[in-house]
Amino acid sequence: MNDWPEGWSGDNRGGGYGRGSASARPESARVMRQVRRGAPRPPSGPGPSAPPYGAGVPQQPSYVDGQGHGGYDSGYNTGQVYGSPGGRGPAGPGPRQGEGRPAPDWRRRIKWTAITVVTALVVTTVGTYFWADSKLNREVDLSKVIERPEAGEGTNYLIVGSDSREGMTDEQKKDLHTGSAEGKRTDSMMILHTGDNGSTLISLPRDSDVEIPSFVGSESGKKYEGTGRHVKLNAAYAEDGPELLVRTIEYNTGLRLDHYVEIGFAGFANIVDSVGGVEMDIPQDIKDPKSGADFQKGKQTLNGEEALAFVRTRYALAGSDLDRTKNQQKFLSALANQVATPSTVLNPFKLYPTMGAGLDSLIVDKEMGLFDLASMFWAMKSVSGGDGTSMNMPVSGSVGSNLKWDDAKVKELVEQLKNDEKVTVKGN
Repeated sequence: MNDWPEGWSGDNRGGGYGRGSASARPESARVMRQVRRGAPRPPSGPGPSAPPYGAGVPQQPSYVDGQGHGGYDSGYNTGQVYGSPGGRGPAGPGPRQGEGRPAPDWRRRIKWTAITVVTALVVTTVGTYFWADSKLNREVDLSKVIERPEAGEGTNYLIVGSDSREGMTDEQKKDLHTGSAEGKRTDSMMILHTGDNGSTLISLPRDSDVEIPSFVGSESGKKYEGTGRHVKLNAAYAEDGPELLVRTIEYNTGLRLDHYVEIGFAGFANIVDSVGGVEMDIPQDIKDPKSGADFQKGKQTLNGEEALAFVRTRYALAGSDLDRTKNQQKFLSALANQVATPSTVLNPFKLYPTMGAGLDSLIVDKEMGLFDLASMFWAMKSVSGGDGTSMNMPVSGSVGSNLKWDDAKVKELVEQLKNDEKVTVKGN
């Protein structure tokens, strides 16, 4: 029995190898070429050579079947060895030793960061604008005002502080010393003129003697003919609201009013509290039980309750209503200056509460926009900064308990405002 595989015998084992002639070359040398030693055969076709296998190991040819046809690819033809420093097995080569990750593209990163930040700012700004615009109470219709003067240069705002107690609880009325009177009256009235020659803030004393002209009722639409009757200026507001007040001021001055802004007691106090109080330099000791004012002379920060008491005080002042209007101007200018500081504008935790408190409590005309309101506040800030003028309407004397305006000075003042000239007229 032959112990060798078929075709093999003891005769042909001799000194030969494999099937066939004894002169045939060994099987291992003919088929397993990768184990041969010596210089590698040059590549037969184009393409990159395989990377070297370790140090000093030549490139190895592919495994073929001896007939020149490709056969099983063992993975060794590229010089890769499992577990070697440059290989990862069948998954293919990874980063070679000594190679790091690609450097980050900082220009691209900065570009997209900038785009993201700008987009966020635009969205926030637009959203804030529409939010704030929706909170304005546009209740006053100046189109109902008849026989209006011609418009002049610049912009004229009528700023009114009313004694409205709407929405206030009994406790708030007590704390703020407002009393419980029904309805609304004007506690302060000012004309703010803005233009190319600075801003001018003019207080109109509530006791000013004025004539009620012909007017159309704001609710009834009925025309009421003027009878020449004279009243205190705040009576016009009490009789038929903002529209009649505007009509009366325009009739008695000849100055067209472009916008109307009104704020009540509670809204005023809320705005002051939302900015953290307003610093004032009070020139004298003030104690007035009617307004609740109780101040010592000197610099101090007033909260909402104290601020309201300060601007309402008149019985403790020598000049009564004229001195009160001066204090109102000082305080409103200081408030505008406080609102327009970077610590408020750039701090969303302060800006949004301030805007919310202010816009909720303001009543404006139907044509008033946020940019008009912003212009008004910046103009008031300029007055407090010394770039504008603040004054009382010129007064020549009194008629009974009413203050009589100086007609000649008022006419000159109005002409300067109409022409947007620098105001030279002096008030009281």
